[in-house]
Amino acid sequence: MTDLDGLLAAYDEQMRRPPANPPAGVRYERDGPVVRIVGGHRGFVATPRDTGLRGAELDGLIARQRDCFAARGEAVEWKTRGHDEPADLTDRLRAAGFVPEERETVVIGLARETAARPVLPDGVTVRRVTADADMRRIAAMESAVWGEDLGWLGDDLIGRAAAAPEDIAVLVAEAGGEVVCAAWLVFFPGTEFASLWGGSTLPAWRGRGVYRALVAARAELAVARGVRYLQVDASEDSAPILRRLGFHAVTTTTPYVWTPPGPGAG
Repeated sequence: MTDLDGLLAAYDEQMRRPPANPPAGVRYERDGPVVRIVGGHRGFVATPRDTGLRGAELDGLIARQRDCFAARGEAVEWKTRGHDEPADLTDRLRAAGFVPEERETVVIGLARETAARPVLPDGVTVRRVTADADMRRIAAMESAVWGEDLGWLGDDLIGRAAAAPEDIAVLVAEAGGEVVCAAWLVFFPGTEFASLWGGSTLPAWRGRGVYRALVAARAELAVARGVRYLQVDASEDSAPILRRLGFHAVTTTTPYVWTPPGPGAG
């Protein structure tokens, strides 16, 4: 029987802190129990399960994060999990102007049980990429999938690869010279974990095993590095696939985002 409480405890202990090697231009600022990540696409607040603060003290901590990024004219994400304390944390975030985005499920699986040689549809190949041009092709594909400009993603991947190339592995699935799916594996040195990101697939290629193949390919890379656990913030589409592959749901995660008012707001 899987020890879900043990998985969640390991996640809380090892995965709720910033990466050791930030990209160029990104810095960390500690504010009591939390860490602000400044200089990325948008601000981010890394938190423990429980900051230990309540009432007015917690409100003050939340307000300081918002005001820090307001002074920079930038949005900021406070990433919550479904088991965080206190129970009124999200109410206090809302009261400070933070708005929830889509809830996802945190799933964790054993890397060695997920690793396998990828099984791909005819005409599809997978390769690991490092070139800036490929990162921008990924951003273009993601923009097409989601119907919005995600050009910042190319810059983000380029920055991560430059800062710590050993800590990220970016893979693309291609057919006829077109990127049909892309995903990346992020290592966390000093922990038992690596995390899976991306996986968006062009509509014409969904349901054909491309996403599952990229999960398997990344799990192989993780096993080769001695990683024990793979963790994913899974969408409603990917969570069922991952659970069939042996991943276990341990909690949920919801980003709460504060965005600077637009021109004329007020």
